[in-house]
Amino acid sequence: MTTVPRSAGPKPAGTKIPATVVTGFLGAGKTTLIRHLIGTAQGRRLALIVNEFGEVGVDGDLLKACGSPDCTEDDIVELANGCLCCTVADDFLPTLQKLLDRPEPPDHIVIETSGLALPKPLVQAFAWPGIKSRTTVDGVITVVDGAAVADGRFADDEAALAAQRAADPTLDHDNPLEELFEDQLACADLVLVNKTDLLDAAALGRVEAELARHLRPGVKTMPVRHGEIAASILLGLQAAAEDDIAARKSHHDHEDDHDHEDFASFSLSLPEQADPDALLARLAPVIAEHDILRVKGFAAIAGKAMRLVLQGVGSRISHYYDRDWQSGEDRRTRLVVIGRAGLDEAAIRAALAA
Repeated sequence: MTTVPRSAGPKPAGTKIPATVVTGFLGAGKTTLIRHLIGTAQGRRLALIVNEFGEVGVDGDLLKACGSPDCTEDDIVELANGCLCCTVADDFLPTLQKLLDRPEPPDHIVIETSGLALPKPLVQAFAWPGIKSRTTVDGVITVVDGAAVADGRFADDEAALAAQRAADPTLDHDNPLEELFEDQLACADLVLVNKTDLLDAAALGRVEAELARHLRPGVKTMPVRHGEIAASILLGLQAAAEDDIAARKSHHDHEDDHDHEDFASFSLSLPEQADPDALLARLAPVIAEHDILRVKGFAAIAGKAMRLVLQGVGSRISHYYDRDWQSGEDRRTRLVVIGRAGLDEAAIRAALAA
């Protein structure tokens, strides 16, 4: 297969470097999408800004393990502040400036937000002096967990909310997760309905119809499986999103600031595990009892040279071996736990350490 040569040298004067914002709720599949994006970049020099929620840089580490010549470790910047939209001036803009100031700048910048980030403040940042003349938002890509929407989660209609309450009594109609989900859709230039392998045609049709209620005119949805979609489709939308920011409505348009006190996150470290099945057997009841939204991380398994990646969304837990433990790495199990405010950290730590 012929590979397009990597670009080199400075950009022509006046050329704006495009940036793609990848947003979506926890566990929708953003990191999987970006890993596939790297693999189909065809020589584009990509730079990634990864906004990890929690102290353990799980998503950034996974991306570094891709092994693609078009995305080296130097091209990945990890911001572990939990929410880019809350620290635009302090974290995001200086990071973007450094990428633009490189002697050999990237062809395209990809920004993976945390599941808690509002996309609109990030788009607005591209209109700031010193940034607007040098880069543009090529597009906002919102990744949706199709199976979750089909189950009535993070939807706006009352029937879906009633079904969700029946399954989870802690969820309220005014839960901010609803607003966050709607804001991510309202800001999108393209919506990817991921995990369609879990849906039949009728369910997919219902999901797309529900999503369409929250989209701006002309914004399309595309069904995908396992985040597999070519870079040629995602990159080059030329949306210039910062120029039509007023059309991207948000529940937070009249607020000076926002917070995420409805969420809590902590990381924990465990020793090497005897086998993955035993670890999963401990995780499942803890997730259910404490209403944990997300668990992700790496596990060291006795007798295995490779590390085990764990990705849990609600009751669904996936796992796979991704690479060998490197020389000098501490063979320990490290997990990030994300849930709503009031998470009983001590009880969760005790249950997983048992």
